[in-house]
Amino acid sequence: MKNIKAIIFDAYGTLFDVNSAAEKCKDKIGDKWEGFANFWRVTQLEYTWLRSLMKRHKDFWQVTEDSLDKSMKAFNINPSMKKELLDLYKVLSPFEEVPETLKILKEKNFKLAILSNGTPSLLNELVMSNNLNDLFDDLFSIEEVGIYKPDSKVYDLVIRKYKIEKNEVAFLSANTWDVSGGGNYGFNSIWVNRYNSVFDNLDYKPHYKIKDISELTKLI
Repeated sequence: MKNIKAIIFDAYGTLFDVNSAAEKCKDKIGDKWEGFANFWRVTQLEYTWLRSLMKRHKDFWQVTEDSLDKSMKAFNINPSMKKELLDLYKVLSPFEEVPETLKILKEKNFKLAILSNGTPSLLNELVMSNNLNDLFDDLFSIEEVGIYKPDSKVYDLVIRKYKIEKNEVAFLSANTWDVSGGGNYGFNSIWVNRYNSVFDNLDYKPHYKIKDISELTKLI
């Protein structure tokens, strides 16, 4: 990890808690809020992969809304809550250690960036609402190439912009399929395993596994 020049983060589930929108509404949703939140997330990801395979691209905000519609029906959530949930998704909360860790890494003069399925406007709102906008050099969106991760064209965005070698990138994600995507591409992929999960069998095993991103400061 000594040759690292850029540290690239996935956004959703890695820096920002995708369940925080539903959690903020748990008084209205009830005990099923967590199951609902997980179903929404899984459906959202399935739609990105299926649309990539079918070559029927919709941007991440449209996919998020479509997957929410299905999830609300599946969990019998009052339709009147749709706008509230979508508004909260735009301002998801960061995980507790994220702001301070990013500040430490910024002081070490690494290139810091997000590489995400999110649209440019979503990513901008997400970092600005959490006062993190001054910590990132770039917010890379898959909309630049019109296909979702883990397509290699997405990971190419970083190499093209910074003109560095693949092995000079540390790529962090909590999503095992994304860790494998970046790792198979050639990045030094690091798995942020917050929930003691099991890694997927996708022809890649990360050299490093951390519980949260604060542990990154011990690796780099």
